[in-house]
Amino acid sequence: MKILSVASEVFPLIKTGGLADVAGALPIALAGRGMQMRTLMPGYPAVMQRLGTVEVVATFDDLLGEPARILATMHEGLDILVLDAPGFYDRPGGPYTDATGKDFVDNWRRFAALSFAGAEIARGVLPDWQPDLVHAHDWQAAMTPVYMRYTGLQHIPTIITVHNLAFQGQFGADIFPDLGLPPEAFTVEGLEYYGDVGFLKGGLRTAWSITTVSPTYAHEIATPEYGMGLEGLINARAPDLVGLVNGIDTAVWNPETDTHIARTYAAGSLKQRAVNRQALAERFSLVQDAGPIFCVVSRLTWQKGIDLIAETADWIVEQGGKLAVLGSGDQGLEGALLAAASRHRGRIGIVIGYNEPLSHLMQAGADAILIPSRFEPCGLTQLYGLRYGCVPIVARTGGLADTVIDANEAALSARVATGFQFTPINAEGLQHALRRAFKAYNEPKVWARIQNQGMKSDVSWENSAAHYADLYSSLLSRV
Repeated sequence: MKILSVASEVFPLIKTGGLADVAGALPIALAGRGMQMRTLMPGYPAVMQRLGTVEVVATFDDLLGEPARILATMHEGLDILVLDAPGFYDRPGGPYTDATGKDFVDNWRRFAALSFAGAEIARGVLPDWQPDLVHAHDWQAAMTPVYMRYTGLQHIPTIITVHNLAFQGQFGADIFPDLGLPPEAFTVEGLEYYGDVGFLKGGLRTAWSITTVSPTYAHEIATPEYGMGLEGLINARAPDLVGLVNGIDTAVWNPETDTHIARTYAAGSLKQRAVNRQALAERFSLVQDAGPIFCVVSRLTWQKGIDLIAETADWIVEQGGKLAVLGSGDQGLEGALLAAASRHRGRIGIVIGYNEPLSHLMQAGADAILIPSRFEPCGLTQLYGLRYGCVPIVARTGGLADTVIDANEAALSARVATGFQFTPINAEGLQHALRRAFKAYNEPKVWARIQNQGMKSDVSWENSAAHYADLYSSLLSRV
């Protein structure tokens, strides 16, 4: 089976969030099932600099206003197709924002071009390779099934995966004439969304199947609370919607072989984590005492519940805990956390930015990871925590609810607990979960059982890849 994946970021070439991890891990997980997945992604400067030998496999004289090429290459086991369009992607900043953090004003054109190229690959523009099925990810690739629907390729099965419904790619109606689509595409059955052009809305309307990254999130987005204005469409497409929990790359995230941590260890040698705990404390200038270290590895945003951590930080210190935070985002939240660190030197440490090796050390050295997200389609950091014996303390929402078994009395008695869940999602709810965590931490045998049970969890792509393979097969059977 030949599958084209279209994504705006792919680990290890470029990453801003969990989308990149999924786009990088799923092809490898599927390869063992007799499926060839090629991934189309933009040629950002950071990507172009990391490419090895490439082959030009297609050219466009005018791709929505810019010349472009498709380059084929292999990178760390991934079969990559890079859309080399300097007019769209060769610029300072990140994949979506400029050096000041503002969205590029032409993001609509940059990612419409990516989707158009994906549709052309589906049409057969590459020599000797045409996909049986196309899998698009999030709003940046959501126009792929739209172009396919309106340019005569509706017979090829398409899937769109929603990693976060909050980001929809909504633009003014004035861009529509430049998208290269027929007039009938700008209707409620296509791209029209409250008078605007909705990239994600169009993908949700035109794709054969819709997936989200956890079963609970699939249920949540059908409600007004989480549907972000698209709940009506989601409910209309309910028969075609399925939630599949993400996995993680268990070769990259493996405490037994991880080169980013101070001491490798396994579930049977948890005492070795003490070396990583010491290294983590030194990195964040935390005092070396017996109190638990809670870590946060996250975008510092309201959605991620970081305001709840800022509100609870003083209380954590009062209870004898310590806090290590890695992330960046909202300046107000960054400031609140930095102020807390200033008040509690040696008890709270902050690193603003993102550092992949440091995130590994934090999972290997911290006692618990805090994830108080107000909504979380899947989440990956709790899966890393489970893998590393860093006990997750999570809000009861989305994929967090699906992947962490709460340490209530029944779960503790049955020895199946892997972390702590809380609701309501507010400071009081978080404190209640932390009280339970402090109590368990002060009973070393109980805490070790929670750690060990978490490390036994299957957080690989094995099960999810099997579900995706079944979904692909079921769609192809309808052709």
